[in-house]
Amino acid sequence: MQALVYNGSDAVYTRDYPQPTPAPGEALIRVRLAALCNTDREILRGYSPGFTGVMGHEFVGVVAEVADPADVSLVGQRVVGEINLSCFQPDCLYCSTGRSSQCTQRRALGIAGKDGCFADYLTLPTRLLHLVPGSLPDEAAIFTEPLAAALRIVEQSHIPPDQPVALVGDGRLAYLIGQVIALTGAPLTVYGRAAEKLEMFAPFARTRLVEERARGSASSSESADDSYEVVIDATGSPDSLASSIALTRSGGLLVMKSTYADNAEINMSEVVVRELTIRGSRCGPFAPALRYLERGRISLPPVELFAPKDFQKAFAAPAFKVALSF
Repeated sequence: MQALVYNGSDAVYTRDYPQPTPAPGEALIRVRLAALCNTDREILRGYSPGFTGVMGHEFVGVVAEVADPADVSLVGQRVVGEINLSCFQPDCLYCSTGRSSQCTQRRALGIAGKDGCFADYLTLPTRLLHLVPGSLPDEAAIFTEPLAAALRIVEQSHIPPDQPVALVGDGRLAYLIGQVIALTGAPLTVYGRAAEKLEMFAPFARTRLVEERARGSASSSESADDSYEVVIDATGSPDSLASSIALTRSGGLLVMKSTYADNAEINMSEVVVRELTIRGSRCGPFAPALRYLERGRISLPPVELFAPKDFQKAFAAPAFKVALSF
């Protein structure tokens, strides 16, 4: 089958990758769309040391085969899938306490220890699959995983509707996060470096253009004195961390949605003295994300499609959302 494989240093397209066979409890899924994420680009920069195999973790597909007869009703169904393959053993500290995404034995689709979705077929445990509503086109369903990640923020932290929130970043994930925060009623300000991208946020947020003066520093074109009870960093770059901390009010909350290969440096004394809370936020709930999409609560940008063999063009594309069409 065709696949986009990370060999430890580069992404390589092949038509001869072996088709996987579903293990007990798994389904074989024929991929229809597989979307690129900033994490995929960071893998090429060394984000996941030791990982080799098929890349990709955002997909829409159709169940082609199941290992267990009890799951036969899934065959032919259109699905999306969660990315964390946790052990779910009763003696696992994290799986047994509702924190399976932190399982120390977990593998992550297309990121760590598990072939991903940039291929004609992939396998996943059936417990991680979610049926796509019939009214939802593939080009909308492909946003399920990043929208679930956006919803994780409000799942972790209560944001009162009168609490000012800043979102740092103007990319794909930030666009979904901004809409989720706006639905809480909280006043939202989005900081970004691309005026044309910020225009997309204008219907539901105040926007502020940030001009990069030098690597590791930035200043707002409107005001550098604003502060917020909640700041969400979704830039995908370690360079933004210092400015995100500066935007956070003393005693406030900084939510980190960025993952990247590079290390980030911060002044921990400032974090302690100002009593800041820094919270990592990763994967989120798929079922609510699908409901949001089905009910049209989230505006979605168009998806630019590429053939898998044109993956280099896809990785370089400036489009808001890019996917490989299988």
